[in-house]
Amino acid sequence: MKTEIDYEAMFNAGPVPTLLLTPDFTMVAANDAFLEVTQRTRAELIGHCVFTAFPDNPDTADDPEAQGIKVLRDSLERVLATGKRDTMALQRYDVEPPGMPGVFEERHWSTVNTPVLGPDGKVKLIIHSTEEVTDFLQQLRWSSRRGVTGARAKLKAMENHLYARNRELQDLNERLKQTHREQTQTTSALRDSIRRQRQFVIDASHDLRNPIAGLLTELEVALSEPHIDMQQILRRLLRNAERLNDIVADLLALARLDTTAPAATELIDLAQLVVDELERRTVNAAVHPRLDQHVTVYASRIPLTRLLANLLANAERHTSTKIEIVVTTDPPEAVLEVIDDGPGIAPGDRERIFERLYRLDDARRQDPGGSGLGLSIAREIAQAYGGRLYAADHPTGARFVLRLPLAA
Repeated sequence: MKTEIDYEAMFNAGPVPTLLLTPDFTMVAANDAFLEVTQRTRAELIGHCVFTAFPDNPDTADDPEAQGIKVLRDSLERVLATGKRDTMALQRYDVEPPGMPGVFEERHWSTVNTPVLGPDGKVKLIIHSTEEVTDFLQQLRWSSRRGVTGARAKLKAMENHLYARNRELQDLNERLKQTHREQTQTTSALRDSIRRQRQFVIDASHDLRNPIAGLLTELEVALSEPHIDMQQILRRLLRNAERLNDIVADLLALARLDTTAPAATELIDLAQLVVDELERRTVNAAVHPRLDQHVTVYASRIPLTRLLANLLANAERHTSTKIEIVVTTDPPEAVLEVIDDGPGIAPGDRERIFERLYRLDDARRQDPGGSGLGLSIAREIAQAYGGRLYAADHPTGARFVLRLPLAA
């Protein structure tokens, strides 16, 4: 079972003090580490501009080291302008401890500002990640004043630590960007799925209403006209009931394909499958099979038979005189083709005909009672066994090509 990831909890528990800023520099999130080092609460930060919450140090206008807010603004504006990560120089920003107004503690920070880009390539958020290095600098100053011979080594160690922490910040940013991309893709896929499902329910309901309305009409006529020919009424009722049954059967088939795993597979000879289906059904057209022997695939017989039956029914509906059935190999794939000599399919419609409930105008004229689900079901069966089903070019009609992995 897929584990749900609590991204908010992961962000708040991150070890690196981090802010999320909008393009107008409003703070929208701060993790626990950031609140701890700045000694602020979320209520004091969230919804406020970063420059309002963290004004310039008092009485330090002439100290270049202490002008961190100007440097921060410049860095954030570079991120907005370029859409690229910006690493700030080491900065000093003093913090006023709680309960001690007017008293400021000297702090030093190493900061990286990283953009989060939207699908349009524009900056949607800025990740402001900062690391306090006050203790390291104080140790370095103490070492210099005391003349400790290891000062240079400590400086090198501090530089190595800062470099390592910077790499950690960059790695964290890359992971957050990847997570954002995955969330965006998942959200988009879910929206598309919901839209398709809604449209499918609307279209299916419309198709179901037609035979139901026919049944109701015939029953009302039979009840209102006692001397009517009941055999004629019953025949029309039967046709509408059969139409309703076909639609329900197709809907159930799609539901099973959507919600269940493929049935257990077996070794199937495609030529023999075609022979068995032609013996079982009566086709109202001349059938010309060209079947290579020993073309085998792994699949479940019942769904694969349903796929072939749907292709034959479609060809029979549109053909003028004949249907060709071809079984051959094109390693590493087995190939089954069903070809008719009807009006064919325009290139622009060759993908749309596999959409659920989509029917071309010619299909509606040839078979007004068709459900528009047969080709969709056939393609989903093919995909369930690692194959492909598509409409290909043919000079004299429609050509449907099924490709499945050849059995080893």
